[in-house]
Amino acid sequence: MGFHSNDDASVVQLRDDLVVVQSLDFFMPIVDDPYTFGMIAAANSISDIYAMGATPISALSILGLPIKKIPPEVANQIMQGGVEICRRAGIPILGGHSIDDTEPKFGLSVTGVAHPDDVLYNNTAQEGDLLVLTKPLGIGALGQGNKKKVLTESQYADFVKITTFLNDAPMRAAKKVAVSAATDVTGFGLLGHAWEMAKGCGIGVEIFVDQLPVVDGVWALLESGIKPGATGRNISYLEPHLDVDSNVTELQQLLAADPQTSGGLLLSVHPTNVDALLESLKEEGALCAVVVGRFQTMDSVRVRLLLSSE
Repeated sequence: MGFHSNDDASVVQLRDDLVVVQSLDFFMPIVDDPYTFGMIAAANSISDIYAMGATPISALSILGLPIKKIPPEVANQIMQGGVEICRRAGIPILGGHSIDDTEPKFGLSVTGVAHPDDVLYNNTAQEGDLLVLTKPLGIGALGQGNKKKVLTESQYADFVKITTFLNDAPMRAAKKVAVSAATDVTGFGLLGHAWEMAKGCGIGVEIFVDQLPVVDGVWALLESGIKPGATGRNISYLEPHLDVDSNVTELQQLLAADPQTSGGLLLSVHPTNVDALLESLKEEGALCAVVVGRFQTMDSVRVRLLLSSE
């Protein structure tokens, strides 16, 4: 595919009717429970395959563990979490590699397949397309709240539910409707991944901050100053390309830039197909289906944060 876009995975064409889609992702624990950590890391890794419109077929595991500090039972629990998510995705973990490391790390290298005509890219949005998001935002703030031990049981349950929810449901919905482009929302936040889509297609993008779906309790966390450091870095990185309307609050900016782990799909769709897409997402059981933005020609390729009524 080359490096002209910031797509989620590599695509290698083997035949006229077959491409192989591959991606790799791993990270350090964001929760204390090793089984849950394995689930979250695996779901996050597989998401890139779904974001390309492909079907995963297998995975290899990547595991790092400080073996003199952490017992091997922990590695077993991490792997069990990864296996459970792969079971839900209908794929095996064929093998992998583990090393003695200074910090725990886990993830997957995932292989998927697709017909060349079914592959979804993040740089093919069209003028006037609407942006639809399939998971609520706030995972970064919740993760920071979890580190500080301030989450309620309900908030932690939401955190785990969202980060372990596979993006196969929204991918199936997207394939029923003609979507123009797709990506998944991860560490750069909605703001950063919308910018990648805009930059790739050469069209500006508007984000409707008053329409952003948010996990319960996240506004209170942001109001109290609980947010990951990556939120500020995301805003700083995009500042040269960012316009913020005067009636957009600081908290709304923080939510738009909140880094997501195993976030939802961000789908670009023509306005005539948006109702069909929203209905299809609901039928498939996506966690949410909300129009959060629009691709709009501007003087330059930029991201604009505004209210939907503007």
